Amino acid sequence: MVTSDRRFREEIVDRANAVVPVLRDNSSWSEENRRLSTEAIAALAGAGLFRLRHPKRFGGYEAGARTLVDVAAVLGRADGAAAWVTSVYWIPGWMASMFPDEVQEQVFADPDARVCGTLSPSAMSAPADGGIVVNGKWGFISGALHAGWQEIISVHVPEEGPPHPVVALVPMTDLLVVDDWQTSGMRGSGSVSTVAKDLFVPSERVLPLATVLEGNPVSPVSAASPIYRTPLLPVASASSVGAVLGLGRAAMDAFLARLPGRKITYTGYESQSAAPLTHLQVAEAARKLDEAEFHAYRLADTVDRKTAGGSGWDLPERARVRADLGAAVRLVKEAVDVLATASGGSSVYSDVPIQRIQRDVHAVSLHALMHPDTNDELYGRILCGLEPDTLYL
Repeated sequence: MVTSDRRFREEIVDRANAVVPVLRDNSSWSEENRRLSTEAIAALAGAGLFRLRHPKRFGGYEAGARTLVDVAAVLGRADGAAAWVTSVYWIPGWMASMFPDEVQEQVFADPDARVCGTLSPSAMSAPADGGIVVNGKWGFISGALHAGWQEIISVHVPEEGPPHPVVALVPMTDLLVVDDWQTSGMRGSGSVSTVAKDLFVPSERVLPLATVLEGNPVSPVSAASPIYRTPLLPVASASSVGAVLGLGRAAMDAFLARLPGRKITYTGYESQSAAPLTHLQVAEAARKLDEAEFHAYRLADTVDRKTAGGSGWDLPERARVRADLGAAVRLVKEAVDVLATASGGSSVYSDVPIQRIQRDVHAVSLHALMHPDTNDELYGRILCGLEPDTLYL
């Protein structure tokens, strides 16, 4: 199977569409219980959607970026939290493919292995015989409650030389899970915190962060596959943006579904759909969603083109990918806000989907790597000829 083929993309999108009813039926439960349901996880796994970035030799698909966007958008239209968790699993799953083959054999022993993770070096590590010892805490670990492994990052303090960040893979059973996910948005993602206390990690499961950021796998087998020779941030951006598109489409669906028969209270409009204001609001939201799609697919196509060509990435290209991600997030949020404002006072009830969609989009827009202003500033800085002030590019 050639995963870059349009035929494969259509097949996997069809599989994503097949799980939409399950995700919709379980979205309220996930919201209330602050985690995805076991039924949602089983449906996503059964459709093979967790395998999209796994190596082919372990039953994965090594799917292209445009496929990721298409699949995540379908899932996001049904349940933003399910789409977010699925797309998050794609990123650390890709990162796991940077490690030695013997480590990958452990991680991907389950073809539907779920790896959660972080890009924040909020822990410290020190040398130990045969590996490192890690102490610290990581927050916002989406999907941790259903994962078997976590990718962690720590600032490593060697016996000699300067401190530097390292990435490690650890079984979830080695970590303490702290259920602190009490939030206003993305409640169903179960993005809890995890803690390591005097955790020993063998050296074969530790890599310098720079190795992963640059897409330089130590596995010769992974290095032979173009998708594992792409910088991490373009990969992460392409993995994440589809969920946001799906949320925008879900907002339009939700608004139009409630429109027939609705009037505008305290006005002469017996039908909201007859009001010119409604026409302007719907048109504005639709246009913003169209513009968001442009940025999302330009991002994905850039990643796919650069991956297929095997050429290096220059700084403006890397920065534009993050700018496209930020632009898509901003435009979707603006579109959803327009539709939520047009939804009237009755939309504040918890059984009206648009209030959850708006909260989920707002939460995503605050994510450090999704934030529109942060990404625009970085892009502008590079265009002005300055060096980047971050490793995450």
